[in-house]
Amino acid sequence: QVQLVESGGGLVQAGGSRRLSCAASGRTFSKTYAMGWFRQAPGKEREFVAASSWTGGSQNYADSVKGRFTISRDNAKNTVYLQLNSLKPEDTAVYYCAADPSVRVVTTHPTYWGQGTQVTVSS
Repeated sequence: QVQLVESGGGLVQAGGSRRLSCAASGRTFSKTYAMGWFRQAPGKEREFVAASSWTGGSQNYADSVKGRFTISRDNAKNTVYLQLNSLKPEDTAVYYCAADPSVRVVTTHPTYWGQGTQVTVSS
């Protein structure tokens, strides 16, 4: 099994920054897994935010966060990060970490999910 535990959420003012972390563990987790982030705002469907291949050499971002959010990973720590900059009230959502053996699949329907961490951006 694979466990993903997010942290770093909280309340932040518009224009501010936040860094989310996701620690991966489990017998079947592999450092070669692609990792990603999704978010779900109240009353909306869950949407893709960002993803990274296991080397970090291939990264994808949703258009709505390009230039503001950055995904990175530390494979020695089995941890993936999401740096959120220039936050807007519309970024308010529960942010979920995800993992999958495939970098393509992790952007659409990843196999493993975390429980989520709430980010609230005040105007």
